[in-house]
Amino acid sequence: MISARRGAAPRIVLSLLLSWLAVPSLAVASDPALDKRLKGLDAYMEKLVKDWNVPGIGVGVVVKDRLVFAKGYGYRDYGRKLPFTPQTTVPIASNTKLFTAVAAGLLVEEGRLDWDRPVRQLVPGIQFFNDELNATVTLRDMLSHRTGITRHDTIWYKSDFTRQELFERLKYLEPAQPLRQTFLYNNMMYAGAGRIVEMLSGKTWEDFLRERLLGPLGMTATVFTIDDLLRQADHGVPFTERRDSSELYEIPYYREAAGVAPAGAIDSNLEDMSRWLIALMNDGKAGERPVIPAGVLKATLSPAIALPNTLLQARGFGELLNPVYGMGRFTASYRGHLLTYHGGDINGFHSQVSSMPNDGLGVIVLLIGDHCQPLYNVVSFNVYERLLGMDPTPWSERDLAIRLKDKEAGRQARSRAGGERVAGTKPSHPLEEYVGEFVNPAYGLLTISRQDAGLLFDFHKIRLPLSHFHYDRFDTPDDEQDGKWSVNFSTNPQGEVDRALVSLDEAEVVFTRRAPAELSALTTLRQYAGAYETPTGAKFEVLLKEDGTLGIVFPGQPFQALVPWRPRRFKVREFSDIQFEFVLTDGRVAGLKQIDPSGEYMFVRK
Repeated sequence: MISARRGAAPRIVLSLLLSWLAVPSLAVASDPALDKRLKGLDAYMEKLVKDWNVPGIGVGVVVKDRLVFAKGYGYRDYGRKLPFTPQTTVPIASNTKLFTAVAAGLLVEEGRLDWDRPVRQLVPGIQFFNDELNATVTLRDMLSHRTGITRHDTIWYKSDFTRQELFERLKYLEPAQPLRQTFLYNNMMYAGAGRIVEMLSGKTWEDFLRERLLGPLGMTATVFTIDDLLRQADHGVPFTERRDSSELYEIPYYREAAGVAPAGAIDSNLEDMSRWLIALMNDGKAGERPVIPAGVLKATLSPAIALPNTLLQARGFGELLNPVYGMGRFTASYRGHLLTYHGGDINGFHSQVSSMPNDGLGVIVLLIGDHCQPLYNVVSFNVYERLLGMDPTPWSERDLAIRLKDKEAGRQARSRAGGERVAGTKPSHPLEEYVGEFVNPAYGLLTISRQDAGLLFDFHKIRLPLSHFHYDRFDTPDDEQDGKWSVNFSTNPQGEVDRALVSLDEAEVVFTRRAPAELSALTTLRQYAGAYETPTGAKFEVLLKEDGTLGIVFPGQPFQALVPWRPRRFKVREFSDIQFEFVLTDGRVAGLKQIDPSGEYMFVRK
């Protein structure tokens, strides 16, 4: 996927090249005292690779303003047995978020944005679910996951929605909790923040980052798309473990990231990410040159919302305590030391960028394999404990036991799937009547079509067979990559299949049947406009507005829109049990029929 990059003026290009040239070349610094502290790390990592069946993993260690360790273990391409190196470029997923928060902070420094004013005062084009949110949500709320709105990841996942289209869908996201009271991770808000950066800067989010952050920091291997990732000779290939065995197999790259890019589309490597981490740990400087204002970095660290001590409460692990989220990163206490960190997770790839700012220590972990995602914590914590001279915590043993138990629990759960099925039931309609396009204003289009003897589920590039389960419920197979989907169809008062209910994210979502586009064509609607008369002689009009909306206007009454449904048949938004049907005689519209539970009323065209 090619990045939507605008052409830059020659002066900007020259400035960007000079910024890159001004950054000193990167080399891993050697320090005998540090080497002694890290002694045994190679053996530890090799054991992790074996115990966890890791395709590939890279580790970078920063001390103050130096990269002191950078090494890969396993393979960047497990199939071809190509080694993972400090130059191996992989998706960093949600570690992109801090780049977006810092980009927004640059605009705050320039006075074009504000962390704590309602964002709509500065960006009138943004719209949230209700007036209360419109009047109160700030940029800090969006970037600290405290809007009270849940993830809604299925809106963007595997969809082709543009950044602007995702931005426009924020208004459909109903809050699940009050504002600023609960941490609810939300990628959509970061996509929205990236769009705000574009609207106020006049540049694409990608170009803004290139010019203001990546170029000045010398992050020349960092890109934004899988196509650009694949152009690099040293790039990671996604492998993961099959859910019911230990076999490693190659999976597709996640490519549909353009719209949600500010939440998680950056691809980078250990060397480039060390430049970023050094700047974060040294008041935004690259060498002696300031790149990021220290105040911006301080703002991203400022606690915005507290999280529960989940590890302590759920498992009795007390090493990581009192986590809070700032903007684009967490802070917590790890065994008495201040820790700032963030993970990143997308299909096949996982990352963590962390630091102990008071100790001048930082760790980068880049990882291939969904099954070994916990290792970015395991490795980071182990490295910090080595550098601080602490006794090691048995994180690998703890988390590996959890992983294996979870793998077995999943296998057993799948073996019992379908136990709630009611035997002997049939669909209430012929299969053809379930076929159609069903739409939700936030999540987009769900298409149901015929395939062989059954149906086909098609949603955001997820295409799976759909077979009858019981009554009007149809299920897909449980796919290793795309999971299992269940659709429950329902009917309107006329007995027509008009809705599809699907469980997505944290709630059930209703998709409503979409009428064919030709029913809304002006050439179709114009024939219905005109004067009509009720059985009692009262006159009214069917009016076609300039915006293409057809509706009924009785004298002294407001316009009542008619919603296309079937050929010549319309619904009204107010009542599901009322429909209107235009009646043809000799190919011409002769009247309008109102059909409701009390009967049918004919209105003659005059």
